[in-house]
Amino acid sequence: MMDRLTPHDIFVVLLSLATLLLVARGAGELARRVNQPAVLGEIVAGILLGPTLLGRLAPEAYVFLFPQTGHAAIVLQGLSAVGVILFLLVAGLEVDLSMIWRQGRSAATVSITGIAVPFLLGLIAAWTAADAFGREAGADPWLFALFFATALSISALPVIARTLMDLDLYRTDFGMVVIAAAVVNDLLGWLIFAVLLAMMGGPSAQAGVGWTIVLTLAFATFVLTAGRWMMDRVLPWLQAHTSWPGGVLGFALSAALFGAAATEWIGVHAVFGSFLVGVALGDSIHLREQTRATIDRFVGSFFAPLFFATIGLNVDFVANFDPMLSLLVLAIACTGKVLGCAAGARAARISSREAWAMGVSLNARGAMEIILGLLALQNGIIGARLFVALVFMALVTSIAPGPCIQRILGRRRVRRFVDYLVPKAFIPRLASTDRREVISELCRTIAPATGRSAQLLEDAVWNREQTMSTGLEQGLAIPHARIPGLAAPLVGLGLSFGGVDFDAYDGEPARIIVLILTPEDDRGVQVNLLADIARTLKDPELRTKVLHVTNATELLALIRTEAPPPA
Repeated sequence: MMDRLTPHDIFVVLLSLATLLLVARGAGELARRVNQPAVLGEIVAGILLGPTLLGRLAPEAYVFLFPQTGHAAIVLQGLSAVGVILFLLVAGLEVDLSMIWRQGRSAATVSITGIAVPFLLGLIAAWTAADAFGREAGADPWLFALFFATALSISALPVIARTLMDLDLYRTDFGMVVIAAAVVNDLLGWLIFAVLLAMMGGPSAQAGVGWTIVLTLAFATFVLTAGRWMMDRVLPWLQAHTSWPGGVLGFALSAALFGAAATEWIGVHAVFGSFLVGVALGDSIHLREQTRATIDRFVGSFFAPLFFATIGLNVDFVANFDPMLSLLVLAIACTGKVLGCAAGARAARISSREAWAMGVSLNARGAMEIILGLLALQNGIIGARLFVALVFMALVTSIAPGPCIQRILGRRRVRRFVDYLVPKAFIPRLASTDRREVISELCRTIAPATGRSAQLLEDAVWNREQTMSTGLEQGLAIPHARIPGLAAPLVGLGLSFGGVDFDAYDGEPARIIVLILTPEDDRGVQVNLLADIARTLKDPELRTKVLHVTNATELLALIRTEAPPPA
């Protein structure tokens, strides 16, 4: 008789998935609110629900929700495996092979030294002090040393790309060299790790280690040449003859799973196959950005949060956290990566400041590091102590690049006016129709958030208004002022169907009035916010939708989903 899930198993699986997804997505959103990668929150969610916290406070609830044996545990493990496979598909889609050729010598030099130096440091450290770094008893010393060296060498392309986008550096010459170097880094890193996985001799391997390595390299060559050519021919046909986005989405997911199955059969982990399929698919000129974004959202909203949350379910991060080991791994990783990349950049005749910034950029490890560590943990190469240290290193190096690059290059993160909107200072229907009265009405609602009197704010804004009108074209006005002692910018917004005369150039009355208060000593932020408002609300259709929102939450949702991203 066929073995099947019982009603109780199905109940436990559904309850586990619902809990994991809710907490992981919520923690991921909180991480984004403080300008950190969502993966940070998703891993923290798993730590809270795993043996680290829930297992200590309510062990019975932990065992019931997340069983370690039985049918429900197998289902959860399977979904986690699918999650990481699809996440690597998305990571592969980010790789642009043509960029490597366009950047040429600079990217190659930065990438090669950025891999070689940390690889050498990691190899020496792991070989000379394997037990101190957490090699499992019985694990092959060379295999452990090679894994540790590879783990310190790889970068996280998605994290690097997101950081550069946030800093408005992605499409600059600096950004293109960094991204091209990260592409080479990713490809070489995963090829090396694929060879290591083959050396482990996994249970699914169908041949010896040497033959497995040959098959792995042959598969990678096929996917990136003939496979890439075939996908480039298939995509236009799918877009012409199948429903969008279902046709292309189904093809991409199927191809990733076939690729994952192939590398798993060869004896290399499934993630390598899905990553290569993503690279081949993403390199096609026929893959539209909208399709790429749809795949990213599909995976990022369900499978990726589940996978990263399940990491915390498997390891007790308190019992296995070794501060000295974590700091040592972090120091070796950062030293090797930053110095290696910076040396390569200087050899390519890149300025000293940009060279150091490139080193910091490529030091981001993120999810790639965690996935490598988890695979090594599951294969018995490393212990829980080193895995926790690698997760710690990955999170720190994902958080640090943004602020460090800003300091090195003097660049600031793009500021959006909605980031500073005070919910209680949103007025969906302004009662006033006079310019001075409207300013007064907005100042009264925002005053409690400033800790200053409404009259003081009104006087400052009105004095600025008398100097030069803040009415813009197409029904928009942006009254503003610098306030002494204000800690951070604050924004209020009011809507008027009848319109208010703000003496705009086109003579149109203002229907969207945005009040901006900024610190007296931060002149740059005011200019940035004014430019962001003008750019965001320049679309007539979006302005019409803004006039019909009824609360601050609806406004934030509208701006974040329909407004154009920062230039």
